[in-house]
Amino acid sequence: MVELLVGTAIGLIIVAAATTVVVRHARENRALMVEARLVQDLRTAADIVSRDLRRAGYWAASASGVRGDDGSAVVANPYAALTPDGAASDAVRLSFSRDASENGLVDNNEQFGFRLRNGTIELQLGASNWQALTDPATLVVTAFNVAPHTEETSLARFCAEPCAAGSTSCPPRQQVRSFMLAIAGRSALDANVTRSVQSGVRLRNVSVVGNCEG
Repeated sequence: MVELLVGTAIGLIIVAAATTVVVRHARENRALMVEARLVQDLRTAADIVSRDLRRAGYWAASASGVRGDDGSAVVANPYAALTPDGAASDAVRLSFSRDASENGLVDNNEQFGFRLRNGTIELQLGASNWQALTDPATLVVTAFNVAPHTEETSLARFCAEPCAAGSTSCPPRQQVRSFMLAIAGRSALDANVTRSVQSGVRLRNVSVVGNCEG
């Protein structure tokens, strides 16, 4: 009887230890899956935002924005507007051409944007249609920051005459715009799991401001 009791006690100890190991392993595995899901969701959101930002300002008739030898009038790029253009913001608005035959107008289906609203990044499709980009059931976005940066290069060497002193428009300047995108969030399944991603985005479509005088 004593041997039976001792054996039973040892067996219970072994089962308890094994159960503890299994429970700990299951908890760690769940934590890893939650963390991986969070990182994947954040990276996917950042990739989508970055992809559209790179397309900002695309204009099928971009050649119309350059002065030609025939003296034709220069047409401003109707898709050049992009906000924010100064300080960082939790929302961004942009547009790019989707016309098969360019009409020179920013149509409803050519307006896009992203914003943070109630812990969810929303995507703008059209003039006033917003839909959720991230799933609030798995990801709560705590920060969405888009910081613009512009580098200018002088094009004075292309002017036939030097610019007048104090001119604000001459010489023309080429602007290269870029954004630093930062997204932070926590898991909706475990508030203790938090992660963030950052991405630098350089716009492919540069713009020219100013002109040569005369």
